[in-house]
Amino acid sequence: MRFKLKADKRALDELQKQVDYYNEEQRGLGKRFKDAVSDAIKSVRKNPFYNIRYDYIRCFPLKKFPFMLHFTVDEKEKIVFLHAIINTSKNPETSWVK
Repeated sequence: MRFKLKADKRALDELQKQVDYYNEEQRGLGKRFKDAVSDAIKSVRKNPFYNIRYDYIRCFPLKKFPFMLHFTVDEKEKIVFLHAIINTSKNPETSWVK
């Protein structure tokens, strides 16, 4: 059974920001990034039980981009809550939303 997905608005804003950035860098790269995020979300919805990294937050790395999905799981309600899409190449002290 697939889990439902609920995404924080800030995660969706970050997704759009990165799509725009990659499209400025190279035509079509933003779509490839968005597709990579979509594939990662499909994987997480199918099997969300990845290792907990911190404070009940689970992480799933994208395959071809330096980003990770940060999410929690409500097993009872069968919901994955996407909290953030974080660039792993940036300093977490200055770039991550707390």
